[in-house]
Amino acid sequence: MLELKDRWVWDFWFCEDAGVHHIFYLQAEKTLGDERLRHFNARIGHASSTNYIDWDILPEALSPGEPGDWDDQATWTGSTFHHGDTWYLFYTGVNKGEKGLIQRVGVATSKDLIHWDKYAGNPIIEADSKWYELLDLDAWHDHAWRDPWVFEHEGMFHAYITARVNYGVPDSRGVIAHAVSTDLLNWKVKQPVTEPGDFGQLEVPQLIQQNDEYHLVFSTDKFTHSQTYLERTGRQPITGAARYSSNSALGPFKRCDDPWLFGDKSGTLYSAKALDVRGDDWTLIAFENYAQNGEFIGRIVDPFKVIKPK
Repeated sequence: MLELKDRWVWDFWFCEDAGVHHIFYLQAEKTLGDERLRHFNARIGHASSTNYIDWDILPEALSPGEPGDWDDQATWTGSTFHHGDTWYLFYTGVNKGEKGLIQRVGVATSKDLIHWDKYAGNPIIEADSKWYELLDLDAWHDHAWRDPWVFEHEGMFHAYITARVNYGVPDSRGVIAHAVSTDLLNWKVKQPVTEPGDFGQLEVPQLIQQNDEYHLVFSTDKFTHSQTYLERTGRQPITGAARYSSNSALGPFKRCDDPWLFGDKSGTLYSAKALDVRGDDWTLIAFENYAQNGEFIGRIVDPFKVIKPK
């Protein structure tokens, strides 16, 4: 597994180059003492592997900006995309002036996956109040606009983003937002690809294809289950990974009777990414989150298999 002695490690994403798997992950120093402080001290680490098990630690990919920058508080989860001769690292940024409450999406570029330059025009994707909730502390604890997952489909670039709609019961507003681009730098925000109702937030999205079906994998914790979801399903809240499905990469993505890939009350694993989907066997990776005694672990486990819910 990927475990660092002096740093907590949590949300992550992958890309591949010449048969080598690269992982980018959030990290924060354990000297902070309280793990709850890690979010506003997060930086983006980088490692590589040929088997997703044995990792070589590489230079840190991204850190917060200079004082006064849009991302001077922390750099959070995103995705890495290759186009032409350039790698694009899309990430979430928050700043101290706004007390880390408002999230935006920026990008950095690289020719070698090691040396990254932040784009001068950052941030490049911000929430549009036509569809999405802005900062409203009476409704939610932050302005959710994070975790961009970028992909190409039919000649356009698309980003799926953790967000909340601007209507409905506050605990049920969580959706996956959608933005489109022709050049990876200029983006137009569109309506969400999921319907609200189940959760307060759907985090770290990933789009995967299985034959003619598309799955939008996301993670959510027990504290963000909406009352509507609990009443509709009659299930106790859990923390883990789930998925909605569609016959199109662009949705809409619909809930199923049992969306969970894995989950439990302790929140043992989180931020799942699918590595391989064959038949009913899904191979996933996640980070080790909380132990049963509530202690935060903060390391990334080896690949494991689950059976896709029917």
